[in-house]
Amino acid sequence: RRYGLWFRLRKLLIWLLGVYIAIPFLVKLCPAIQAKLVFLNFVRVPYFIDLKRPQDQGLNHTCNYYLQPEEDVTIGVWHTVPAALWKNARGKDQLWFEDALGSSHPVILYLHGNAGTRGGDHRVELYKVLSSLGYHVVTFDYRGWGDSVGSPSERGMTYDALHVFDWIKARSGDNPVYIWGHSLGTGVATNLVRRLCERETPPDALILESPFTNIREEARSHPFSIYRYFPGFDWFFLDPITTSGIKFANDENVKYISCSLLILHAEDDPVVPFHLGKKLYNIAATSRSFRDYKVQFVPFHTELGYRHKYIYRSPELPRILREFLGKSEHEHQH
Repeated sequence: RRYGLWFRLRKLLIWLLGVYIAIPFLVKLCPAIQAKLVFLNFVRVPYFIDLKRPQDQGLNHTCNYYLQPEEDVTIGVWHTVPAALWKNARGKDQLWFEDALGSSHPVILYLHGNAGTRGGDHRVELYKVLSSLGYHVVTFDYRGWGDSVGSPSERGMTYDALHVFDWIKARSGDNPVYIWGHSLGTGVATNLVRRLCERETPPDALILESPFTNIREEARSHPFSIYRYFPGFDWFFLDPITTSGIKFANDENVKYISCSLLILHAEDDPVVPFHLGKKLYNIAATSRSFRDYKVQFVPFHTELGYRHKYIYRSPELPRILREFLGKSEHEHQH
């Protein structure tokens, strides 16, 4: 009996080893697998929410829209008004919400990370915090995420963000518009802001929460990568990402960005290592493009336990934003 058990165990171990060795070859032969792992757009958490009904998530002053950045692409958008407009917003239609963007409140365009939807729990909690601080929050699901139609790609995600930014600017008058990217969304954010700066329509500030330098360094540093020490890791796993046209080169983009930059990063972040956010800050701080703008890095200590997505819980966040964005608004007015 003992021999039979050992035989079965050995068979299982050989099978697991075979799968472990086969996966890198499979990824190399089919780069689309690696692209799916970067985007994780098929992971829709929480599963049972109706994205047409933001009020189900406690967002009673939020309107759901659908915009069309390109033919055959439709994206779902949520617009949360500042808490001060909460009572007026009840029962209002999309036109009222669009007009409200012209009220004298700044706007934050929030670009979420991979996996989940615009209705993710930590995302919803951040919208509530920002709304309570007097900001409009406009967020959306990139093509291929949530109920948005289309196939995900870095180019497509950036174009969706550009379309929503222009849509906001067409309605927000002279109100400041800020871009906030989280995790993979920081890659979309720097792509977008670089493009905006190149066409001389920069946002009033850029906020990067838990950012990385570029997607290759992030994939190499990712703690969930069980293949980090596998021979030929770059060739098997990182080259297919590049082959798929995925770069998210924050470290390159910041050299072409000219607006105030705030980086927020928790020291105990298990997904995007803290040292990558710090490295990105060092690149930005020495870049000539930021010569006339404020560049600030705010670390959150390990004992606070904010990890990858709970910085919104910080009681210091309102002060940090007020001090940083207050200065940006001052620059905007001059």
